[in-house]
Amino acid sequence: MTRPFNFSAGPAVLPEEVLSQAAAEMLDWQGSGMGVMEMSHRGKEFISIYEQTQSDLRELLAVPPEFSILFMQGGAIAENAILPLNLSRGQQTDYVVTGNWSERSQKEARKYCSVSIAASNVESNYTSLPKPASWQLSESAQYVHACSNETVHGVEMHTLPDLKSLGSKVPLVLDISSHMASRSIDWTRVDMAYGGAQKNVGPAGLTIVFIRNELLGHALPHCPSAFDYKIVADSESMYNTPPTWAIYVAGLTFKWLKKQGGIAAIEQRNISKAALLYDFIDASSLYQSRVEKDCRSRMNIPFFMRDEKLDAAFLSGAKAAGLLQLKGYKTMGGMRASLYNAMPVAGVQALIDYMRDFEKNQA
Repeated sequence: MTRPFNFSAGPAVLPEEVLSQAAAEMLDWQGSGMGVMEMSHRGKEFISIYEQTQSDLRELLAVPPEFSILFMQGGAIAENAILPLNLSRGQQTDYVVTGNWSERSQKEARKYCSVSIAASNVESNYTSLPKPASWQLSESAQYVHACSNETVHGVEMHTLPDLKSLGSKVPLVLDISSHMASRSIDWTRVDMAYGGAQKNVGPAGLTIVFIRNELLGHALPHCPSAFDYKIVADSESMYNTPPTWAIYVAGLTFKWLKKQGGIAAIEQRNISKAALLYDFIDASSLYQSRVEKDCRSRMNIPFFMRDEKLDAAFLSGAKAAGLLQLKGYKTMGGMRASLYNAMPVAGVQALIDYMRDFEKNQA
């Protein structure tokens, strides 16, 4: 059976090779007589899965030894609370608001600390990005938070801000959910990063946190122990039962990424896929992208009809053509195509072919 192309923003498409291996090992992982979902998280079988998964991730993203990698639960939304509980010390924090998710992040943080908006692109309707040099950072801030790829509005920081070059000593924290493992990360500019797995890495339920060891150990007294970064780090993500199945599938995905040539190779493929779709949209008289070209997301591409009355017909026809989950976010309308690592070039080309035919039929 030919599978349709799934453009969901998350939970999202996974490599067929990964799904096939997970299915083959569902009842019996490598002769153990157990499926991964049945294993003790402290047994030697799962510990070997966990250790290999963490090792492959550290290698793929070139994560320095001074960073701990934590496998947690709750998604990026939970991290919006867990982060200030660990790093704010109940004091001042700075937030850069560039779209739906960073807006939600700063609202949640206000429950636990004082928040100052260091920069915002709300005046452009979240279609541009404020330059880091314009960020109004507080000298007393415990950290500055930004979302480096906004899934809903489709803006991405292609170059991470270098706050040290701007004279700031404030730690930079990034929500990297939508582009984690799709591109390289300059860890010299980042002090903590986190992301939900359900975009490029694996199934929903796993959240990955990368944090400098020097930032561990400052949780507020009322921070739950299971969410205290130091406790999680000291216990190798085994303080409570981790999301074992999601970690296993993430490990399969990391192996798949290594077979593709690693992060450098997948990043170039992602750049090419996004360029194909953006170039077609820009040349069209029916479709439009509203995001400024220098910050268009490679992962999440919102686009709109110049006549929104055609949206329903477009989406219905796309589904019939095997192009799934193209409806835009509920507050945005229009369409959105998410081109994560596992989306093949053939899927992008199939979408473009359908869009071209649909446009011709409106003439």
